Amino acid sequence: MATFKQLYLRKVFVLVSIILLVSVILVLGVSSATWNKVSSDHYSLQFYDFEIVNEFPHDSTAFTQGLLYAGNDTLFESTGLYRQSSVRKVAIRTGKVEILHKMADSYFGEGLTLLGERLFQVTWLTKIGFIYDRKNLQKLEQFTHEMEDGWGLATDGKILYGSDGTSTLYQIDSQTLKVTTKNVIKFNGQNVRYLNELEYINGEIWANVWQTDCIARISPNNGTILGWILLPSLRGGLLAAGYNGIDVLNGIAWDSSNNRIFVTGKLWPKLYEIKLHPAKKHYNSEDIEKLCLA
Repeated sequence: MATFKQLYLRKVFVLVSIILLVSVILVLGVSSATWNKVSSDHYSLQFYDFEIVNEFPHDSTAFTQGLLYAGNDTLFESTGLYRQSSVRKVAIRTGKVEILHKMADSYFGEGLTLLGERLFQVTWLTKIGFIYDRKNLQKLEQFTHEMEDGWGLATDGKILYGSDGTSTLYQIDSQTLKVTTKNVIKFNGQNVRYLNELEYINGEIWANVWQTDCIARISPNNGTILGWILLPSLRGGLLAAGYNGIDVLNGIAWDSSNNRIFVTGKLWPKLYEIKLHPAKKHYNSEDIEKLCLA
C-alpha cells in the first residue's frame, strides 16, 4: 500500500508533467507562428535589382501616366496635366510621337490599357474614362467606372485591373465596366497606398507606388504581394546627369513576345529597357517600408 509520501510524489510528478506538456505545446505554437511569419515575410517574397539593357529617347514634356507595348517597337502612352493631356503612339527607338490625340483641357489623363483593338483610359479626379480606336486614336466612346478615382489600368486580355490611388486593386468587367472584385494590398500588415500605373505581366500585376522608386509585384488572385522591384538608381542617375526637372518613376510596358520590360517616369528624357535579377543586398521589412511605402 502506497505511503502518503509516495502519493504526494506521484501528484507532484503528474503536475510537473502537465506543466511541461503545456509549455511544449505553447512553445511549438509560438515557434510555428513565428516561422510562418518569417517564412511569409522573408522567404516567399522576392526582391529584385536590375540592369539596363537599352536606353531610348523619351519626350521630356510627357507627364507619363499610362504606358503599354503595342508591337513593332511602338508604345501607347497616356500623359497627364490639365491642358496638356494626351493619348499617343510612340516609336520606341526614336521617341518620336507618331499619332497624338489631345484631350480636352478639362481632363487630366491617367492610366491606359489595350484590350483587343480598343484603348481604355481613365482620368484623374473623375469617374470618367474614354475608349479609343488603336489604329488612329479616334475617340469611340465615354464611360463611367466604379473606382474612387482613375489612376492605373491594365488587362490580362479578358478583364481590366484598375487602381485609384488607394491600396485597393480592382477587377473590372470589360463589357459592363462594373467592379467584380476588390483586393486591399498590404505589406507587413500595412496598406500599400498610392497604387498607380499598372501592367499585367506573366500572371502578375505590377504596380508603380506613387512617389517611390518601387514596383510591387501582386497576385491578381488574392492581392498578395509576391515581390518588389527596386529602381532608385534610375531616377538618381538622371538627377546626377543634371535632369533636375524630372518627376517620379511611372510607366511600365511589357513586350510579351520578346520578354522585354520598359520603364520610364513623368517628364523623364529616357525610356529604359531593363532586365531583372534577384537583389544581392538583403532587404528586411523595415527597409521596404522606408523605400516603398509612401
